[in-house]
Amino acid sequence: MSLNKVMLIGNTGQDPEVRYLEGNASNAKVATFRLATTERYRDRNSGETREQTEWHNIVAWRNAADIVEKYVRKGTQLYIEGRLRTRSWDDQNGNKRYTTEVIADSLQLLGRKADNPASQDNTSAGAQQYGQPSAPVRTQSRPVQVPDRTASAAPQVQAGPAAEDDDDLPF
Repeated sequence: MSLNKVMLIGNTGQDPEVRYLEGNASNAKVATFRLATTERYRDRNSGETREQTEWHNIVAWRNAADIVEKYVRKGTQLYIEGRLRTRSWDDQNGNKRYTTEVIADSLQLLGRKADNPASQDNTSAGAQQYGQPSAPVRTQSRPVQVPDRTASAAPQVQAGPAAEDDDDLPF
């Protein structure tokens, strides 16, 4: 058994770069950007608060790339779930180069609408326009169902093994 899963919360360090892949029947879209995560800790010797920032290369495909293109700008706070992928290539001098990227399986816009630089333009629509938290964007090829909020407010019950486990855990 193996697991390759990454969960990150951070801020984008630049506007995303979005490319369209030609020669592909579906005209796939890919968005790439860098995400900064900062760890804060107290130095034992001096008692001062220290920060260590890590930069992650993020790659989002298809539907996730659409969301990134519309809503993500430099400084946008994001929650990203994905998997690590390492690529290698030969540079102009024949040296072997490596890069590690996070392939985003889902992403969610975080923070307040006023904090998101993309909300300053009038093209923002959807959940963010109404101040509701946005749902994670899944990049699988199957369609995503969005619940109809105008329908009755009856709670949805999930059938299957998860519904049969009736323990009293608070989460």
